[in-house]
This record gives sequence, C-alpha cells and structure tokens, in this order.
Amino acid sequence: MKTVENKNSIDPASGAIIMALGIFLYAAVDAFTWVNHITAKIMSVSLIVLTAIIYKSLIKQLLTKSDRILLLSKPVPSFVIGSWIAGVSVLSNVVVKYFPDISVAVQVVMLLNTFMWLGFMASCVYQFKELMKRPTAHPTHGVVLLSTVATQSVVIFWVKLYPSLPKGLLIGAISLGTFYYLIGMTLIIVRYGRGKRWTLIDDWPSTNCIIHGALSITGLAIVSSGMLSARIMMIFWLLIFVLLIGVEWLEMVRAVNRVQKLGWKKGVFTYHISQWSRNFTFGMFYAFTMTMHDNPYYLNSFYPFHEEFLHVWAWIVCLFLIAEVGLWVESKRYLSESKRKERVS
Repeated sequence: MKTVENKNSIDPASGAIIMALGIFLYAAVDAFTWVNHITAKIMSVSLIVLTAIIYKSLIKQLLTKSDRILLLSKPVPSFVIGSWIAGVSVLSNVVVKYFPDISVAVQVVMLLNTFMWLGFMASCVYQFKELMKRPTAHPTHGVVLLSTVATQSVVIFWVKLYPSLPKGLLIGAISLGTFYYLIGMTLIIVRYGRGKRWTLIDDWPSTNCIIHGALSITGLAIVSSGMLSARIMMIFWLLIFVLLIGVEWLEMVRAVNRVQKLGWKKGVFTYHISQWSRNFTFGMFYAFTMTMHDNPYYLNSFYPFHEEFLHVWAWIVCLFLIAEVGLWVESKRYLSESKRKERVS
C-alpha cells in the first residue's frame, strides 16, 4: 500500500489506522465489561487526537503537488484515498456514539467527507478504466476494494443519523459500492489467475483481507438501511463467513511460509501499514454480525451460534488489535532510535 517514497512523508494508507481503531470502539469494545463508558470516552478522545495528527499530515501531502501526482499517477495505490474517507466516517460514528451532544459538528465534518467521497468516486472511475485497459499488467490487490468500503462507510453514517433518507438514494449508493466491488474482484481474479507468476509470500498482501471486509461493511450498510429480507441477509452473512475463512486460511499458510523463509521476526512480527486492514475487516465483521444479532428482524436458527461467535470473535478482534498496536509502537521506537543514531554519527 506504500505509494510515496519520501521517507519524511506519512504513508498515504495511514487512514487505515483510524479505521481499525475506530471500528473497535464502535462495536467490539462493548463486549468487554471492564471497559466502562468513561474509559471508552477517553479512548475516543485519544482517537480524535490521533486522527488530527494523521490527517494533518495526509492533507499536507495531498496539497503538495509532487506527492499528489505520485499518489494519483499509479492506478492501484491511488485507491488508498478510500481509507481517508472511511477513517473519517468510522470516527464520526464513534464520536456520535460517545458524544451525541456534538453530533451537529460531526455532521459538518461528514458533509465535507461526503464531498471528498464524490471526488474519490470520480477518481475510481478513471483508475478502474486504466486498470481494465491492461488488467494483467498491474499488481491489483484488495486495496482497490476501498472504493466499496469508502462508499458504504458514508452510507452507514448518514442512515444512522437520518433513518428517513429516501430509499432510492440508499439503494443507489449501496449499489454503487457493490458495483465497484464486482469490478475490483474481477480485476483481482484476473491478476492472480492470468497475470504474471506470483507467490503467496511475496505477492499476497494483507490488503486482500478487504475481499471479505468490503462485503462486511456492505452487509452493515444494508442491515442499517433495512432493505433486504432476513433470509437473504443470513445467506449473505454465510457467504462472507466462508470468504473470511478462505482468505484467512491463505494468510495462515502465508505466515507459515514466511516464518520458514524469514524467521519469526521478519516473517510475522514486523510492522507494515497494510496490516491495519486486517484489524478493520475483523472489527467490521463483528459490527455486521452484532447489528444483525441485536435486531429481532434478523432472528433465525443461527441466533445461538451468533451469540457464541460474537463472544469469541470479540476477543480475536481485541487481541489482534493489541498485537498490531504493539508492532506499531515498536516500529516507531526503532525509527526514533535510528534517527537519533544518524544525528550522532
């Protein structure tokens, strides 16, 4: 997901950090009774501060002509802008959850975010056209599905705040996100099926977990809008569950191969910005499942399974997030020490 080579620039995929931390505070955190409302509020404020720091750098990067050209000139990496939009959307939902009194201010931010999304949609049209011209010539992967994630994240916020939004508008937006998913998945399948020879270790990035994550957020958008029947949504949930198992099984095989080739440190326990996409997709599947489970409309024979699944999955979401934060902090410490040594020498 790295697109900007300037080592002094923030990685343009850093919006994924806010997505991952935000979706935990939005959904899975409620499963842990030891995290009371005050603690969750403190965590939310910390997330707001972190967002301000990250987005200040991202905006500065976007306004810098050389960085902007570098980001938008490459079709696949350009889709990371979707993480900026989804990050703001997720944070907005978190803020409204814990600080409902400032929802008006959040709506202003989301209005700007919605305009940003419209610009991103125009970019997606152009970049998808570029990718379709020579589908096997580009290393297409799950990052292109951020076109879907960004779209559905905007839908989820507005439908939560304004349940009476016109159905036609919601159907159109959700359908657009789904359409982008189909295009993106087609390009990914062509890349791995007909493109250059590839290996699981070197050519299967963590962003491919968005293959199931983009469907999870689509499911959450549909459930939040109340548009499809309980039976259809249950089938849809099962589809995502199967995809999640399949994709993450490949990830486990990849991890084993990397450990055998590179050792534990470099193979598994080395930080990379793309790893946050897994935290987000795991958290989003929890949010989707929880929203279905809490709505009597979707009550079905899977209810007892969902009950137990949510207990287990909440811990998986939490433990993976703690591990990722640990890797992130360690990478920052290592980078800081390296810079200090450079100054000394």
